[in-house]
Amino acid sequence: MEPTAKIFSGRGSKVIAEKIAKAYGQDLGKVAFMEFSDGEFQPSFEETVRGGRVFLINSTNPPAENLFELLQMCDAAKRASSKHITAVIPYFGYARQDRKDKPRVPIGAKLVANLLTAAGATRIMTMDLHADQIQGFFEVPVDHIYSSSLFIPDIEKLKLDDLTIASPDMGGSKRANAYGNQLHAEVVICYKQRSKVKANSIEKMTVIGEVENRNVILLDDMIDTAGTLTKAAEMLMDKGAKSVRAYCTHPVLSGKAYDRIEKSVLQELVVTDTIPLRQESPKIRVLSTANIFAQVMKKVHNHESISGHFVM
Repeated sequence: MEPTAKIFSGRGSKVIAEKIAKAYGQDLGKVAFMEFSDGEFQPSFEETVRGGRVFLINSTNPPAENLFELLQMCDAAKRASSKHITAVIPYFGYARQDRKDKPRVPIGAKLVANLLTAAGATRIMTMDLHADQIQGFFEVPVDHIYSSSLFIPDIEKLKLDDLTIASPDMGGSKRANAYGNQLHAEVVICYKQRSKVKANSIEKMTVIGEVENRNVILLDDMIDTAGTLTKAAEMLMDKGAKSVRAYCTHPVLSGKAYDRIEKSVLQELVVTDTIPLRQESPKIRVLSTANIFAQVMKKVHNHESISGHFVM
């Protein structure tokens, strides 16, 4: 019989890790962090991990300490003779750097994959990667979980008539189409042309499809500065939409994002808890991913099939 798995958390994902551990049915393992006066830190497991499975939970959103913390925990578990080291990364940072889109740039997602493998991770578990092909950057198994099992039931509860699913860009059209099929809804795509000079900046935007007198739901894997989403919502309302809501898995929400959301025409923004919110907002509602992660972790530990959680 497999020994009991142990769950540990980095400091950046403590809240979601506690929820996952509770849903899993056990307490978080004890890990201490020693900090030096110059900011250097060192994690230390305060209980044995020899010969068993450890789940190390930490999102790798900036600052870079979150990623390095996870790498150090993987290395510590490897050197303490853990048999299976699963890095549970609710939000996989650097995923936007999945290819060379111009000369002389790094492929950051591949670099992170190499670092995690070198540090000792024997399995990766994450949710809604920015690009599906990042799974192929790893030489170890990757469990890629979709947030659709949270979002689709929540959308159904709204009981919206004349429902239309919208993708804020061409890259999200596959996701929007999958939701459209599940919800028996129309699908439209927003076309945006980004500035080649300034990051997170859009030059122009239009919609492919009809949205007049429709209740529109925008879908995306992440929301960063909220510039794309709020512009898309405004454009959809200008085209005659009845209402616009947004569902985004990862609430990066940097810069003026909170201000933009509160001033936008969006009725509601629904996100998950893969990244903790920096502040409360009356327009933002959070759904917890803890139960999904706990279920998949338990099945992985017991060598059971998890294919049911891969349904888009």
